[in-house]
Amino acid sequence: MIQYITENAEELLQIAASVIAVASLIATMTPNESDNKWVQRISGVISWLALNVGKAKSK
Repeated sequence: MIQYITENAEELLQIAASVIAVASLIATMTPNESDNKWVQRISGVISWLALNVGKAKSK
């Protein structure tokens, strides 16, 4: 699994960025708050996977 991630890191990062971009676009275009919460959750999961926790977390 680690080998797959290291060999395909660029593609995986592109996929993650695309998912956040599409989710943010949907959240912006729709008036309800429930989709905004999903975008925050997705972004939080990706930040956690990137080990952006504690003092490394962006403000």
